[in-house]
Amino acid sequence: MAGQPGPDRGLPPGWLVPDWPAPAHVHALCTARAGGVSQGPWEAFNLGDHVGDDPEAVRENRSRLRRWLAGMEDQENVSAVAPTFLTQVHGTAVADLDADPPDGTESDACAASRPGRACTIMVADCLPVLFTNRTGTRVAAAHAGWRGLAGGVLENTVERLVAAAPPAAGPAEHAAVAAAVDGSAAQGVLAWLGPCIGPTAFEVGEEVLQSFCTRDAGAAVHFTATRPGKYLANLPGLARRRLAAVGVDGIFGNDGGDAWCTVRQSSRFFSHRASMERFGASGGRFAACVWLGSAAG
Repeated sequence: MAGQPGPDRGLPPGWLVPDWPAPAHVHALCTARAGGVSQGPWEAFNLGDHVGDDPEAVRENRSRLRRWLAGMEDQENVSAVAPTFLTQVHGTAVADLDADPPDGTESDACAASRPGRACTIMVADCLPVLFTNRTGTRVAAAHAGWRGLAGGVLENTVERLVAAAPPAAGPAEHAAVAAAVDGSAAQGVLAWLGPCIGPTAFEVGEEVLQSFCTRDAGAAVHFTATRPGKYLANLPGLARRRLAAVGVDGIFGNDGGDAWCTVRQSSRFFSHRASMERFGASGGRFAACVWLGSAAG
């Protein structure tokens, strides 16, 4: 997987440390299946509490995640790094983690400027995108399934990242398509794309094609016709196109190859589609996290 790993840092096998030029105090990781206690379709490191897994197993897995996040800074105090688990609804809202929203807050992206607030996105075929500015004063994460991606969740997240200040009160629902982002400011943003369903596995209908091409006819390059009314869609390619359109030129991670595909690599990463085919159940969720270390505070 080109450009994938940093040092393993004692993490479970298969986990990723983003290879991107983020400041040293910006920490990030992406979990995989290994390292947890869940059984069956959720084996082993399932972090989703909404997919039918044993709640005790999910709590233990989340507790282990907190310990590994803290370990990225060699911290003994696990509470020094706190992931927030959102309720993701394929929307475009961006939660402000500086306001300490509770787990279960309904949002598909989040941002933070205070150390230890781990922006956390759970996925199992959708695309997780992690962000930082080049100065390392803010981080963000977004859940980009096709609906959120077409609706503007990445643009909203970049807009929040480069804004002069976060909104005064908690999570904010932005317009379905974000207002124009200052391109020069967006050049100060780095983005890392994690594993997702790849362009050899993601067959979609006409409505998905139109949701992108109605706004941007050039997005058609990321769709390949397979049969009448059906297309293979390149989700990471579409995300790269949307980010580049608002001026983000530091984009790393998922290049659309099969090594990044959750369906093709379902023994390593959770995949909703692969799990439905094998078990008739959705299966687990893995997570991508980014946070500011104590050196930023």
